[in-house]
Amino acid sequence: MSTPIRIGIVTISDRASSGVYQDLGGPAIQQYFTEVLTCDWESVYRLIPDDQPGIEDTLRELVDGQGCALVVTTGGTGPSPRDVTPEATRAVLDKELEGFGEQMRAVSLSKVPTAILSRQTAGVRGRSLILNLPGKPKAIAECLDAVMAAVPYCIDLIHGPYLTTDPARIVAFRPKAG
Repeated sequence: MSTPIRIGIVTISDRASSGVYQDLGGPAIQQYFTEVLTCDWESVYRLIPDDQPGIEDTLRELVDGQGCALVVTTGGTGPSPRDVTPEATRAVLDKELEGFGEQMRAVSLSKVPTAILSRQTAGVRGRSLILNLPGKPKAIAECLDAVMAAVPYCIDLIHGPYLTTDPARIVAFRPKAG
């Protein structure tokens, strides 16, 4: 039996991490992957405050320590002073993949004019892909739908594990050989 693919799910929120309100973002990501992925996987969940050193440490721990092939964050991508998720993510990346953020903003902009305020990004650390998502559950699903077709192939290219999706939900794009 093979080892499940590990996926890090990180909610970044001062208020949720201090118990002011319930985290809805992390569970929304978990539900999304439950509906879309057909490979054997398990989540490694973290709920942390908006703190750049703490975010950086958590991302490193999930990739380098926990062996997550994919790490998805929610929250901390806006313009407020405590929103530092993109800065923390860039600090730990080997390569930034700007197209993910561009695509997520384009899809969100078709829904709300304030999407231009969002600063989602993505990139590679070692053999892992890190994606920053907005904080609202509806926006999480819309953004993941916008980029998920490319995620399995990206992970292939960085020599990560083979992710499969339910084609009735998302068709993973992999170029044909030859």
